[in-house]
Amino acid sequence: MTVQKTVGVKIKQIREMKKVSLEELAERSGMDITIIQKIEQEKNIPSLAPLIKIARALGVRLGTFLDDSDAYGPVVVRSGEHQKGVRFTSQPSESREHLNFFSLAFDKAGRNMEPFIIDIEPGLQSDYMLSSHEGEEFIYVLDGAIEINYGKEIYKLEKGDSIYLDSIVLHNVHAGNNQSARILAVIYAPF
Repeated sequence: MTVQKTVGVKIKQIREMKKVSLEELAERSGMDITIIQKIEQEKNIPSLAPLIKIARALGVRLGTFLDDSDAYGPVVVRSGEHQKGVRFTSQPSESREHLNFFSLAFDKAGRNMEPFIIDIEPGLQSDYMLSSHEGEEFIYVLDGAIEINYGKEIYKLEKGDSIYLDSIVLHNVHAGNNQSARILAVIYAPF
């Protein structure tokens, strides 16, 4: 079973372990119950913002949905080992643009930051959905080009460029120049 398939399962397991009904989770997170059900049943590829809302509502870190072990010391991820991926989307589910997240800290328990390599597939739309969540993000472009809608501004970044932003501002990260891109992103979401 891949990590992608276990995100919904882990959410459901944590929710049931904490004796939280779907209705309670929907109310606590401010999300529609059908969206939560689709995430738990792996029928919907979630974006990062709903996962952060669910994590907060359940009283866990975002990384809890991605954790594979309980290593408390330093974690080294060798080249090629970050292939345990989680797919999120930045668009409605009918869109082809996706963000494929590869965790660089999946074995580190108790972490406060979420470092990822993210492959960004170009989309077919120019009307990107903006989202926000608590915390901060650092993004470094490894390959290709990206565009970031941030509030009312658009930032274009190319290989070697970086940006540090407040995640509470409505934003969207997508491929630039209608071509795939790869970024290093470190996300901090306060618990």
